[in-house]
Amino acid sequence: MAEVEVNGGVVVYELIGPPDGEVLVLTPGGRFGKDYPGVRPLAQALAEGGKRVLLWDRPNCGGSDIQLFGRSESHMRAETLGLLLDELGMDRVVAVGGSGGARDMIVFTMMYPEKVRRLAVWCIVGGTFSTMSLAGVYVIPELRAVRAGGVEAVVRLSGPAGSWSDLCAVNPRNAGRLRAIGDEEFERVMTRWLDAFIPKPNEAIPGVPDYEFAQIAVPTLIIRGGEKDHDHPKRTSLEVHALIRGSRLIEPPWPEDAWERPGRRGFDFWIHAAKPLLHFVDEVDE
Repeated sequence: MAEVEVNGGVVVYELIGPPDGEVLVLTPGGRFGKDYPGVRPLAQALAEGGKRVLLWDRPNCGGSDIQLFGRSESHMRAETLGLLLDELGMDRVVAVGGSGGARDMIVFTMMYPEKVRRLAVWCIVGGTFSTMSLAGVYVIPELRAVRAGGVEAVVRLSGPAGSWSDLCAVNPRNAGRLRAIGDEEFERVMTRWLDAFIPKPNEAIPGVPDYEFAQIAVPTLIIRGGEKDHDHPKRTSLEVHALIRGSRLIEPPWPEDAWERPGRRGFDFWIHAAKPLLHFVDEVDE
């Protein structure tokens, strides 16, 4: 594990696999870090297939510093990844991600097309229920907290998809960073980020207008959303497939209800994506 400063904040990262392997950036969802259940097993399987896998704690995840800037949280993370790759001397990568990480990687490919050779995504969030649910997880509690008790209340805030209090416990710098941001700026940024999670008829995924998908010109693999997955609906994967010209849609390599199954631990079923991902990455570019 290593760290580097990007845009005034420390980003924690790790490289797994042979040094001469093609670099895949694996990005999980939620405000979860690289050690969230299910992420590392997939990374290790990709590394066993000869790939160099970059695992990273995005801003506001894991051991990295809290950051608040940008059009949306995904746009902030995409910018951070672009600068991280520059710091690591990596010119082009395969962008791979699921759930919120799928959105982050889609936005990254739009913002830095020259840095992406291929794109692969799954468990894509979209639709009214899923998008409004995210607002209730990522932004509404933060706005209630900061309006009621300032950033001190945010420092103590817990949540189901990554906790600000946990971020402050894991990384002692983060409480001070929140206090330096201050009540007004924290509320201002969260209000802006909330806009991404207001369902709009021209946005298949939160915060990304449909017309921006025309910017994606790299080979793209989309794993279809599950029939029973209300948080990452089948319909959204079909819409994204329609929006990315030349993209390929494949059937999920896990059960239709994998996300909803009792006893699921995080992203534990993602390991089943290793084989189709390796096959996709190893295809010869036309």
